Amino acid sequence: MAQHTSHPTEAQEPSNASGNPLLDFSGLPRFGEIRPEHVTPALDVLLADAKAAIEHAVDPQTPAGWSDVIDATECATEPLSRAWSVVGHLNAVADTPELRATYSENLPRVTEFWSSVGQNLALFEKYKAIAASAEYATLNVERKKILENALRDFRLSGAELPEESKPRFSELQERQAALAKAFSDHVLDSTNAYAYIAKSEAELAGLPEDVVEAARQAAQAAGAEGWKFTLHFPSYFPVMQYAAHRPMREAMYRAYVTRASELGGAYGAGKSEWDNTEIMAELLKLRREEAQVLGYRNFAEVSLVPKMADSPDQVVAFLDDLAQRARPYAEEDWRELREFAASELGFAQLEPWDVAFASERLREKRYAFSENEVKQYFPEPVVLNGLFRVAESLFGVSIRRDEAPVWHPDVRFFRVENRDGSLVAQFYLDLYAREGKRGGAWMDDARSRHRTEHGVQTPVAYLTCNFSAPVGGKPACFTHDEVITLFHEFGHGLHHMLTRVEELAVSGINGVEWDAVELPSQFMENFCWEWDVLTGMTSHVDSGAALPRELFDKMLAAKNFQSGLGMLRQIVFSIFDMRLHTDFDATGSGAAGPGAAGSGATAARSANDLAREINERYHVIPQAPFSRWPNTFSHIFAGGYAAGYYSYKWAEVLSADAYAAFEDAARAANGSVLDSDTGRRYRREILEVGGSRPAMESFKAFRGRAPTIDALLRHNGMAGAPSAH
Repeated sequence: MAQHTSHPTEAQEPSNASGNPLLDFSGLPRFGEIRPEHVTPALDVLLADAKAAIEHAVDPQTPAGWSDVIDATECATEPLSRAWSVVGHLNAVADTPELRATYSENLPRVTEFWSSVGQNLALFEKYKAIAASAEYATLNVERKKILENALRDFRLSGAELPEESKPRFSELQERQAALAKAFSDHVLDSTNAYAYIAKSEAELAGLPEDVVEAARQAAQAAGAEGWKFTLHFPSYFPVMQYAAHRPMREAMYRAYVTRASELGGAYGAGKSEWDNTEIMAELLKLRREEAQVLGYRNFAEVSLVPKMADSPDQVVAFLDDLAQRARPYAEEDWRELREFAASELGFAQLEPWDVAFASERLREKRYAFSENEVKQYFPEPVVLNGLFRVAESLFGVSIRRDEAPVWHPDVRFFRVENRDGSLVAQFYLDLYAREGKRGGAWMDDARSRHRTEHGVQTPVAYLTCNFSAPVGGKPACFTHDEVITLFHEFGHGLHHMLTRVEELAVSGINGVEWDAVELPSQFMENFCWEWDVLTGMTSHVDSGAALPRELFDKMLAAKNFQSGLGMLRQIVFSIFDMRLHTDFDATGSGAAGPGAAGSGATAARSANDLAREINERYHVIPQAPFSRWPNTFSHIFAGGYAAGYYSYKWAEVLSADAYAAFEDAARAANGSVLDSDTGRRYRREILEVGGSRPAMESFKAFRGRAPTIDALLRHNGMAGAPSAH
């Protein structure tokens, strides 16, 4: 049985809870009080209570019924899940040496417990007995789905393995968890380790004022002269995009793409102990062994069991089809970029550190605007108000500030209410990049919706991004891409927060197929391209003027600028991931799998060798020979997307098609995509049902048919032949 991501009710209070904030489940986490020294004592209590509950559930004297087995074990393990979730969250957003040490020390204990639960044959037999009992017919749809998922997860957790195989299977789980943690730590450490100190104003040429000011403040805080630029994305990417000083771009690019690799030290972004190369090889070996112990040919087959996709072959065929459709557009994108760089910028050879810079200059010339110009119209307070207005218009809720303990002064807390003022959900918002915070953007659940003996517990979400913090006394301003990222994560949050399901294991995102989880997030991105939405969420940071229609039209014209290149980049990531977990074998022993024929699948090679092979086959931009991007591919090595990165493209088909319903409604009424009737239907059929039914059933209930790829191609400007400029 897989570990739930759900959390305890207010009614559940473990024994010996006095004084330890991690053992207080009466409300929201007490972030201001939680310290590393609380972790181990709390887990001592929680693990003991959870183990005792499992022992009671499997006792032959305990009846095989829903209440005595499933409810009892869920109630006893929820406190453990919630406390460990809080520790994991702090480890991601407020990393310190002390917290990292105690997290690493306790990770094997938690992993071992969940592994033992999943392999517990006696518990599995109790679940099977419930499924075969007369009680099963009386269960509601949600509980039947929970039982179906649990039986599947028991099998995937090794419950049916011979007893002599279970210790090794547990070792595989514990070692993989430790390696994933180390991988993530190495990425963060190598990112934090590098700094480029600009000494002259000549090096700052082309950079936006707010980026320069942030770099000046960073240098001042570090006690350095000049301007400090780092590999954190809000600092790194503007350099790649705008810095006219080519040596600076080259230095930072080399450092960025060699993080956590054997080359990191050569470019100032690493130490030998931060090299993830061997971690990747060992993780792949362990995942293959896990799959074979379970009776599968490869880990991709294991990964797809709880997903929408039927097989690795189906996924690769889907990605191949997209690649063939995108390649003509990508070839045209690449040809015109090289020609522009040669004729307009004097770059006889377009180097990897030139691509983003040349692309931005080409965009500015063709569409007569820059991303930095657009950024000034998206100050944070106006963007948040606009985002909330979209959710309120579509889904009939109200969003307002709330109060709760937080882990950093920049974090804010909000509540979501029904129109009658009743509480629906709450969420934390942590927007800015900082030292000790993992890069990227994500949503996680702090508490899930479900019914308790005291009523319905409302859900709580974490929404985390890594944008630039305010500088110079002005509010933070977001690029349009950052606005899209914010809408994306809020879409995940809505999926978690607006569920109406009252059974924990299928409430919100719980129980949703992994390759459908991105549907609500990518769906929300579409609203960032609508004029009637942007007019309500833009205000120039200096003048207060709304986004001019002329500038919006230019943005819209540029929407699919280099969309072919962007599509192939995602396909390279997705096929690399799928190949790693099917036919790739660094030991050279080989294995059959999608794409194996003629691919040299039995040759001993590294993951980076495979990355270069995939890039050469599918992309049109050559990969830098020193690039080690797989060494920081945290999604698949530390983030749960192993043999699942294709989910972004798979779900994009669903999300584009779902959004087309709003476009249809706007055309039919000659009105806005913020159509409340369509929004209520989307909320009812997609968001509210959570994981209580298969995602395809939810999609068909909303659209009235199966999804098609047409809307995705249209949204990416690939409905016809590519046009030359």
